[in-house]
Amino acid sequence: MSNPQIVERIRQRLANETTEPTAHSVAAALRAEHQLAGSGTVLALVDQLRSETRGAGPLDALLALPGVTDVLVNGPDEVYLDRGMGLERAAVSFPDEESVRRLAQRLATQAGRRLDDASPWVDARLADGTRLHAVLAPLARPGTLVSLRVPARRSFTLTELVSAGSLSDEASECLRRVVSSRAAFIVTGGTGSGKTTLLAALLSTVDPSERLVIVEDATELRPDHPHVVGLEARPANVEGAGLVTVRDLVRQALRMRPDRLVVGEVRGAEVVDLLAALNTGHEGGCGTLHANSAADVPARFEALGVAAGLPREAVHSQLGSSLDLVIHLARGVGGVRRVEQVAVFQRSSDGLVTCVPALDLGSGAASPGPGHDRLLDILS
Repeated sequence: MSNPQIVERIRQRLANETTEPTAHSVAAALRAEHQLAGSGTVLALVDQLRSETRGAGPLDALLALPGVTDVLVNGPDEVYLDRGMGLERAAVSFPDEESVRRLAQRLATQAGRRLDDASPWVDARLADGTRLHAVLAPLARPGTLVSLRVPARRSFTLTELVSAGSLSDEASECLRRVVSSRAAFIVTGGTGSGKTTLLAALLSTVDPSERLVIVEDATELRPDHPHVVGLEARPANVEGAGLVTVRDLVRQALRMRPDRLVVGEVRGAEVVDLLAALNTGHEGGCGTLHANSAADVPARFEALGVAAGLPREAVHSQLGSSLDLVIHLARGVGGVRRVEQVAVFQRSSDGLVTCVPALDLGSGAASPGPGHDRLLDILS
């Protein structure tokens, strides 16, 4: 039905009567509104109203597409998706701003979170693992913004990443040696560069006899490994109680006999406990970190550590003695994600730590850098 006012009145009528949208109830509501409609119109209206009360409504079809990693809603008229090759406009729209707002609020409610004018944004995980972020208008323009990050439906192997062009054969062999050497490493890159995908592939190569304890803000890592246990952070509820941070969980993970301690994404005060843990005999620890380049990694750790209360010198001291390698990814032209560089940490005469390129892979062929000898020592 093309008249949005009539559709809204029918929606309100069914809501007031707490009636499910069925062919019978919708037809009765139409008669009450003095509207005549054929069976095709009634069934189409039933489908529309049901989509607003189940799943992600009109976005469900996009979320189910193979390879989709993100679905983004910019108000009622602009919907985009990412299938691994950059953003593309989707042939989906909403009738009006109120429809987007209702969807955002319903998804937030499904995740046990509040989204209204008093609390106009939400960051939560849905039951199927999809990550939800939403900001209501008028804070957001051109209307309510909804971002859905789809969890990986399966883990990729290093061999598959080679076939996809994300790794060369030489880079794949180097990363396998990184894992088997039990070096502590961090996977870095920008948003959507494939950090989680690569880390899951690397963890899948860990010896089956080892126990992986994974700590995440929201569950995304799903390595193909026989002994994986996970801890997931929890936001505070609407009363402001029940908060469990990644830092809390890193401390718990240390008591769970991890052979490999994994922090899905280092982005807060948990950096203090992670660096401390890797300095106390927990070999092979790893995680991901947002960074523009490998050279920026020490500065990112410094910013996080100082914000958490560590002096600058202490951050660099622990960083230099706890982590061995940086594996940096970048998203190139056409959206292809590639391992761009492997770098090693090096302490300078002033006690500060820098990142030195050991293997440049951006051009496809591996090119040794100043830190190559140090890399060979770590892998030996």
